[in-house]
Amino acid sequence: MNFHLTQIPERTLKPRANGLTMVMDKGLSIREVEDFLDVAGPHVDLVKLGFGTSFVTPKLREKIRLYKQYGMSVYFGGTLFEAFLIRNQLNDYISVCKDYEIDYIEVSDGSISIPHQEKCAYIEKLTKHATVLSEVGSKDAAHIIPPYKWIELMRAELEAGSTYVIAEAREAGNVGIYRGSGEVREGLVQEILTQIPAEKIIWEAPQKSQQLYFLELIGCNVNLGNIPPNEVIPLEAMRIGLRSDTFELYLDKHKPC
Repeated sequence: MNFHLTQIPERTLKPRANGLTMVMDKGLSIREVEDFLDVAGPHVDLVKLGFGTSFVTPKLREKIRLYKQYGMSVYFGGTLFEAFLIRNQLNDYISVCKDYEIDYIEVSDGSISIPHQEKCAYIEKLTKHATVLSEVGSKDAAHIIPPYKWIELMRAELEAGSTYVIAEAREAGNVGIYRGSGEVREGLVQEILTQIPAEKIIWEAPQKSQQLYFLELIGCNVNLGNIPPNEVIPLEAMRIGLRSDTFELYLDKHKPC
């Protein structure tokens, strides 16, 4: 940090197991990545190359190499996994990940229907090749999953070998754990947390109000995902109480200023 302040909560240090910030790159240029890393590098843990953008992104190897030079793990969006899977090209997908030195793989079923036992088998298989993140929840706003089912799915996927489960929200933050308005489905979230450890969940939270909700509920070291690149510094400030929304969270009001 640039100067000393008391009453700042302790953030976990990289490489960290919780307090993760996952950024979604939906098509940044090499120059934009360089500028982004120059500012936000110390605060980002994971970079997701969103949905299927990796297929059409120029200078993909160079981009991945840049991120990894800054100590960030890079992975392809779950939609790309599903695109290979539905074409019966899972082994090709594994080969692509190896070729591009991708050491995280997201397993999702947001765009296609995969029987859950089969999804868990994919997770188990892919843990032999990479660290697996598995996404729970549908991208279809009309498909409402009851809380007990979220818990059942998350638990099974962690048992199958997922290092983290990702709570689905899309890049807009308007499905899954959120209502169409972006409002958090609080009862769902709190019920999930009665059974699934918070440190094993990455909450997709692209909107500031959503980030604030999880910071207040879980604390500064909550795992947050789908953060836009230009929101990393504002989020880090909000995590440690240096934004008006969280300004009083960590202050000892009994101490004189």
